[in-house]
Amino acid sequence: MSEPESCLQEKVRGGTKMNPGDLFGHIGSIVGSLMFIWAMFKQFFPYQVVNQIEKHSQRLVTYVYPYIQITFHEFTGERLMRSEAYSAIENYLSSKASTQAKRLKGDIGKNNQSLVLSMDDHEEVSDEFNGVKLWWASGKHISKAQSTVSFHHPMSDERRYYKLTFHKRNRDVILGTYLNYVMKEGKAIKVKNRQRKLYTNSGSYWSHVVFEHPATFQTLAMDPEEKEMIIDDLITFSKSGGFYARIGRAWKRGYLLYGPPGTGKSTMIAAMANLLGYDLYDLELTAVKDNTELRKLLIETSSKSIIVIEDIDCSLDLTGQRRKKKEKEEKEQEQEKNHTGQNQQGMQEKDVKSSQVTLSGLLNFIDGLWSACAGERLIVFTTNYVEKLDPALVRKGRMDLHIELSYCGFEAFKLLAKNYLNIDAHHLFGTISELLKEIKITPAEVAEHLMPKSASGDAEIYLKSLIQALELTKMQEKVEHGPHWTEN
Repeated sequence: MSEPESCLQEKVRGGTKMNPGDLFGHIGSIVGSLMFIWAMFKQFFPYQVVNQIEKHSQRLVTYVYPYIQITFHEFTGERLMRSEAYSAIENYLSSKASTQAKRLKGDIGKNNQSLVLSMDDHEEVSDEFNGVKLWWASGKHISKAQSTVSFHHPMSDERRYYKLTFHKRNRDVILGTYLNYVMKEGKAIKVKNRQRKLYTNSGSYWSHVVFEHPATFQTLAMDPEEKEMIIDDLITFSKSGGFYARIGRAWKRGYLLYGPPGTGKSTMIAAMANLLGYDLYDLELTAVKDNTELRKLLIETSSKSIIVIEDIDCSLDLTGQRRKKKEKEEKEQEQEKNHTGQNQQGMQEKDVKSSQVTLSGLLNFIDGLWSACAGERLIVFTTNYVEKLDPALVRKGRMDLHIELSYCGFEAFKLLAKNYLNIDAHHLFGTISELLKEIKITPAEVAEHLMPKSASGDAEIYLKSLIQALELTKMQEKVEHGPHWTEN
């Protein structure tokens, strides 16, 4: 046996290891050679043969590689709307990213006070579910066209995604229980951390600002029992997704708020949004061109939201007698044409044509097929004159709960006194209680008299101002109704 061979055997018997640098050098050389051979092969052999080799090699890798990967893209659909699955995963991974990832992205969360963290691009974190180990990675695709895009739109061709990797033996657990758990937790975190928004429409498009109205049911001046009933109804609705699905109804509920101006209808809506944590969509019907635009606006609204149409009786002519009323008006206009003039008639025609939204279109908006496109929503109408509304618009099943916000009673006054003057009792309360039984006054008017004018103002001064206003109103009503006027 030659000396090199004997030396080699001695090295093998002794367990001598190859130098790591030499090992990587050999591997790199082999890989480079294989890539060179493959490139030459692709150049000189027909593409049909190359495709078949690539196809079978991928199958071989799939057979040998024991892991499965699922990709969740940020944008999906024809309109490239942001994927709800992607958003839920992003929220779910935020806590794991803060403890595992080395590179993070930060954003302002709820009320502009908290900081929300998420994984930066090309980061990876691990997760464990019922003893199953898995991995999440964030990535980003950049199309070749982006290199030629102007500097004003550097992000226009970026496509972010999350990739989930797990062992194929855990397929049933991941595709069944785990992904449902991730979606549920992610959506719950989104609701908790999101900045709630107030939307308004310009034609068929929504624009928004951050919703920061401070109204709550605790500060809302109304009958305590009715207030408690409304709170219970709202909370029950928000927890009844399974019930609505079981009975085959869309997860939505209609509220009709009616009463004189100044009785707190808008404040009630803000308190409802704050109680449930919902976004608000303030729909201006007069800015909507037709039923098609109205339906488009509905589709763009999100779950966990309140859609509001204030002063529904003034928004458009939506009564069931619209045609009869229009014919009567046209007849009267024809008779008075010589007196009113052509100019006034032209203005009226312009007003009629400004919006083509019909009663039928609005009813479909409330409870038609398209109204079920996103779950967990409230639809709220407000009006000062409920008797002017078409019965079809406010019947049960469309406006499920009718809430009358009336004039200020003594219980509502005490809450206002607590809010504005920080007092629970006063010797003038008895006088005010008797006057409120006789005089109709709105909570807004009461609040105006209780509003402190200085930091050191005495509560008695404001209470006497309210008493004076109530007594003056009482005297005026006596004068208007004459000697036969009687107290309520």
